[in-house]
Amino acid sequence: MILDLHLHSELSDDSRAPVEAYLKLLARKRDERPLDGIVLTEHRQFDLRREYRTLEDRYGFLVLNAAEVETDYGHVLVYGVNEDILARFDFRDVRLPAQELLRQVERLGGIALPCHPGRPNVGLCAHYETKPPLEGVVAVEALNGGSRKGEDARVQTLIERHGYRAFGGSDSHLVSFVGVCATEFENEIRTGEELVRELRAGRYRPVDFRPPPAQAPSPRA
Repeated sequence: MILDLHLHSELSDDSRAPVEAYLKLLARKRDERPLDGIVLTEHRQFDLRREYRTLEDRYGFLVLNAAEVETDYGHVLVYGVNEDILARFDFRDVRLPAQELLRQVERLGGIALPCHPGRPNVGLCAHYETKPPLEGVVAVEALNGGSRKGEDARVQTLIERHGYRAFGGSDSHLVSFVGVCATEFENEIRTGEELVRELRAGRYRPVDFRPPPAQAPSPRA
């Protein structure tokens, strides 16, 4: 099962992408991006009442909800958000304590995973240059559709050094980028609880559906 674990709809302040537009594009591009669903990770917010059952039935894709929050170690994706997690943390706080977030989210039934770690300022790599490593990191986003040259390579070094697992997400803010990077799971997932279970178990790998870079023509002899 293949899910895009990181993307933003028009509910995020820096995106103008309707959820239905994402699903329409994936339906048209099944051969290029063979996804089974998406996980919306809106910035600094989560609404327990939000669901997309009508769109799921119409387009045949799973749509789950998560959140992207800001911490003192950069940006982190939180999956399996529930009432207890929302009572413990104010997702609007842009300086959440990352170590406490990882520990408490895990204790309360979710999982918190650093995203785009190779990105300057808001990625884990930059913070590890001046701070001790976090405890309890299960996985990091190894493939991010918005990464610039060299950023994903920095993440590979981070993974090798600390033994983290790897996942992928498009980090799409525009409809056209949905699903360019994603995560392939060994088992079927239908709920947020099942997603958390599989992320903890490590039965997944990042996948890249971006076209390969064009090769420069060989110089003539």
